[in-house]
Amino acid sequence: MSSTIILICLIAYSILLFGVTWITSRGANNESYFVGNRSSKWYLVAYGMIGASLSGVTFISVPGTVGRLDSFNGQFSYFQVVLGYLFGYVVIAYILLPLYYRLNLTSIYTYLKQRFGHYSYRTGAFFFILSRTVGSAFRVYVVVNVLQTFVFDELGVPFYVTVAVFLALILLYTYQGGVKTIVYTDTLQTTFMLLSVILSIIFIMNELHINISGIYDKITHSSYSQVVFTDWKLKSFFPKQFFGGMFIAIAMTGLDQEMMQKNISCKNVGEAQKNVLTFTFVLLLVNILFLVLGALLYIYAAERGTPLLVDANMKIVSDNVFPNIALHSLGLLSGIFFIIGLISAAYPSADGALTALTSVFCIDFLGLKDDETKTEEEKKKIRHRVHFTFAGILLIVIVIFKLVNNDAVITNLFTWAGYTYGPLLGLYSFGLFTQKQVHDKLVPLICIISPVVCILLNNYSKELLNGYRFGFEMLIVNGLLTFVGLMLISKKNNEEI
Repeated sequence: MSSTIILICLIAYSILLFGVTWITSRGANNESYFVGNRSSKWYLVAYGMIGASLSGVTFISVPGTVGRLDSFNGQFSYFQVVLGYLFGYVVIAYILLPLYYRLNLTSIYTYLKQRFGHYSYRTGAFFFILSRTVGSAFRVYVVVNVLQTFVFDELGVPFYVTVAVFLALILLYTYQGGVKTIVYTDTLQTTFMLLSVILSIIFIMNELHINISGIYDKITHSSYSQVVFTDWKLKSFFPKQFFGGMFIAIAMTGLDQEMMQKNISCKNVGEAQKNVLTFTFVLLLVNILFLVLGALLYIYAAERGTPLLVDANMKIVSDNVFPNIALHSLGLLSGIFFIIGLISAAYPSADGALTALTSVFCIDFLGLKDDETKTEEEKKKIRHRVHFTFAGILLIVIVIFKLVNNDAVITNLFTWAGYTYGPLLGLYSFGLFTQKQVHDKLVPLICIISPVVCILLNNYSKELLNGYRFGFEMLIVNGLLTFVGLMLISKKNNEEI
C-alpha cells in the first residue's frame, strides 16, 4: 500500500472529524469544555468510551501480544485482565459515581480536598497529570510509530515532525468544545476502529478459506489458545492478572479525570451508571475480537510464510505484526481500513487527555472555575494557553519514549499505571473506607515513598521473593502501601467528615 493512499486516508478522515467538531462546538463555553453542560447522552458516552478506553494501544499491542512469550506469556492471557475489568467497573458504577454526583464534582480530585485537605487534593491532581501525560504518550506513540515506520520514514519526515502535526490536528478540534465535542468524536472514532478490526478478521478468514466455526478450530488447535495460567511465578498467573485488571479498571477509569469527565457529563447518576455497565459489556466483546484477531494474524503468518519484523535481538516486534500484515499482505482494501482504524484509535489517545489535563490544571491548580475576579473570556484565554502547553509536553514525552522504548507498549502502559495510579487508589480507598483524618502536609511524602518502594520491589522481586515476579498486581501493592502509610500519619482524635 503506497504512502500516498495512506496520506489521502489520513486527510479525508481528519476533514470528517473537523466537520463533526464544527457542528458540536458551536456556542461552547467553559462549562461545555469541562463537563459538556452535563447534557451528554449516556449511550453516546458509553459507546464512545470504548474507543477512548482501548485507544491505539489495544488496537496495535493486544493482537501482537498473543504471540509473545515474555511479558504477558502470550496467548489469551490478557483475557484474564479483561475479566477483572468487569468487577472493577461495577465498583465504579455503584461506589464512585454516586460519590461524584452527590458532591457535584467537576474535577474528581476535589473530593480529596473535602476529605483530607489542600495538600492531599494537590497530590491527587498531580499524580493524575503525571499518569495521564505519560500514559497518553504511550498511547499516541504506538500509533504514530506505525505511521512513521510504514509511511513517513519513506518520505524522509522526522519522527518529531509527525508527532507535532498529529498533535496540532488534535489541538484544532479540541481546544474549543472540550468534552462536549469529544463525546461525539469518540463515537465516530469507535465506529471506525471496530469496523477495521471486524473487517480485518473477515479478510484473514477469506485468505485462509475458513468460516466462523473454522476460526474456533484454528485457534483451539494452535499454540495461542491458552487463557488461564496457573504458575504463580509468572506475570500471567491468573490471580495476578484478574485482580490486577479489576484495580486497573478502578484506578485508570474510576480515578481518572479523563474517563470520569465524560461520565459526569451525563444528566444524572442513573444515566452515568447505565453508561458504565453498557460500556463494560461491550468492552468484554471487543477485547475478545482483538485477541481473536491476534491469534489469526500469527496463524496466517505461519501458514503463508509471511515474514514478521524483528529487532536487533531477532525478537518479533509484536506491535508491528498487525500493521505489517494488514498493509502488505491482505490487499489494498485491508490496508485502507487498517489505516482508518489506526487513525480512529489514535485520536482518542490524546484528545480526551488534553482536555482532562487542561481541566485538572485549570480547576485544581489555578482555581479557574471558582475565580470570580476573571471574566469568562479571560478564563477561556488561560484555558487555551494551558491546552497548548500540555500538547507541547506530550510532544516532548513521546519523542523521549521513541528513544527508549524496547517493549510492547501495553506492557509499559500498565507497568507505569502500577506506579502512578497506586497513590490515587490508596488515597480514595482510605477516604471511602475509613473515617480517619490525616496530617495533610505529610500526604505528598507518603505518595512518593510508595511508588519508590514498588519500583524496588519490581526490580528485585526474583531475588527477594524466591523467583516471584510482579505483574499487574503491583498497582494493588502500591495502593496498599499508600493506605498503610496514610494510616501511620492519621490523627489520633478524629472527627467524621
